[in-house]
Amino acid sequence: MAKVKVTQVRSVIDQTKKQKATMQALGLRKISQSIEHELTPQVEGMINKVRHLVDVETL
Repeated sequence: MAKVKVTQVRSVIDQTKKQKATMQALGLRKISQSIEHELTPQVEGMINKVRHLVDVETL
């Protein structure tokens, strides 16, 4: 499995409840916070839903 580094680049203020919940599920709470995940189909789907709020790097 590939690993990805997900970094929050925009605020969740004025986003929908589902997008806020997705960001929390990814483990992101603050702008510029980064977290590494295995690139599973579930994580990939969550990233796609909030792609306008995060920056993704493949490791």
